[in-house]
Amino acid sequence: MHNNSDLEIFESVVRAQSLTIAGRELGLSTAVVSKRLKRLEIRLGAQLLLRTTRHVSLTEIGREFYIRIAPIIASIRDAEALASRSVNLARGTLRISAPTSFGRMHIAPHLFSFIDLYPSLNIDLELSDEFVDLLGGNYDLGVRIGELKDSRLVARRLAPVRRVLCAAPSYLDRAGRPKSIADLAQHTCLAAKHQTPLRLQGPEGMVSIPAKGPLQTNSSEVIREAVIAGLGIALRSTWDVGPELASGALEVVLPAYRASSKVGVYAVYPPAEFIPAKVKSFVDFLYKLYRPRSYWETVP
Repeated sequence: MHNNSDLEIFESVVRAQSLTIAGRELGLSTAVVSKRLKRLEIRLGAQLLLRTTRHVSLTEIGREFYIRIAPIIASIRDAEALASRSVNLARGTLRISAPTSFGRMHIAPHLFSFIDLYPSLNIDLELSDEFVDLLGGNYDLGVRIGELKDSRLVARRLAPVRRVLCAAPSYLDRAGRPKSIADLAQHTCLAAKHQTPLRLQGPEGMVSIPAKGPLQTNSSEVIREAVIAGLGIALRSTWDVGPELASGALEVVLPAYRASSKVGVYAVYPPAEFIPAKVKSFVDFLYKLYRPRSYWETVP
């Protein structure tokens, strides 16, 4: 009862047997307490309290009134306390939408640790590379990769995304290692259908490279396997091919050229006056997991 209702003030005065003490408990001056009690009595058309400078006592009707409202006010306080605890406790089911590869590689392996921290919380994780309407789909939270533009959602940047041109040593030994961006015209450049042309930031600014080669697919994961197998050159995120870059299974090609640094990993969720504890807990968990330097980062 955060607005200090007249009934709450009356109940507090009766318990404290003092306007001053009750006012102190409620954060109100004695004058305000007296004024609010008077307003209550006028509204009811009955005198509830007998006041002296040092003491207050109940009238007969005041006693009957107090007996009836005290349990109600206590129940309301209990309900408010329960609601407050629920808001601050991660429980229930958390519905999450995430991209397929990133969710499989960088969310799923860590779910056990998160569930271990919040045993009262269940996870419903949906992986998809299609656009997912969080508001229409009744999701609590989405993990998105890109340049975020949806202003209807609250967003928190969890990590930067670094994308580099790379290829398997077997391909580069066979086709040669490009020395300039113009050399890519002589190479097989791999990309999923929705990711072409390749847009790169280099010393001369932004350049676009068309995909060219024997493979067409709508799957970024297929492109990943193809570049590791030695089919050509591809633009891949370090979160996607970090272990391969570290082991030498893939080499960075033309390191001066990379994708836009504006792209990031974001947690997005519907706006609300109070962020549910289950959402805040998971966002904080991912933020700490991926910061200050993402564990998948292998490229200097």
